[in-house]
Amino acid sequence: MFSIAQIMGNPNRDQEYLGKLQDYYADYRSIPSYAVIGDMLGMASKSAVSALIKRLTLAGYVEMTPDKRLAPTKRFFERELADFPIPAGMPAAANDAMSESLTIDEYLIPKPSSTIMVRIKGDSMIDAGIHDGDIAIVEKRHAASVGDIVVAVVDNEYTLKELGRDKQGYMLLPHNVDYAPIRPQEGLEIFGIMVGLVRKYR
Repeated sequence: MFSIAQIMGNPNRDQEYLGKLQDYYADYRSIPSYAVIGDMLGMASKSAVSALIKRLTLAGYVEMTPDKRLAPTKRFFERELADFPIPAGMPAAANDAMSESLTIDEYLIPKPSSTIMVRIKGDSMIDAGIHDGDIAIVEKRHAASVGDIVVAVVDNEYTLKELGRDKQGYMLLPHNVDYAPIRPQEGLEIFGIMVGLVRKYR
């Protein structure tokens, strides 16, 4: 896959323009018309906007739909991924290089057709790093292994806990010392397994 810089031979301002289109899309869930793009980016002529759209199309960020509307491609939603890990311990030497990109969907959701997002309520899993208000990415399936973090229906109520088992049978384990394990009285059904977690910091 070519980058804008590779197609143009130099970076110019296309990456900046792409960023503004991405911001617009985040607000309105659509790509603006040529006229709006021109006004938004300070381009005086329609030919300048057309040239930009052509470059973005060649780079794989946008495409034209059959009804002649601009639409984002999968690459439009890619975000830069630093080519260096960020240690949580001692600081490491700074490096601004960005060598890879990914989409959040691609990273967190391997099976879109069987994936649901669940908003967490409460603090029973806080010691597992799962906080009130977090959004769990859950792959719907009816089988799970001991140790999986699951969304389960226990005694006709939904909950998110770790699946455990002992001599008495299956149970659901919280990750907070203030809560006791849950042993089903009427029934336990696995709704899905947590495969990811999203948290927004304010």
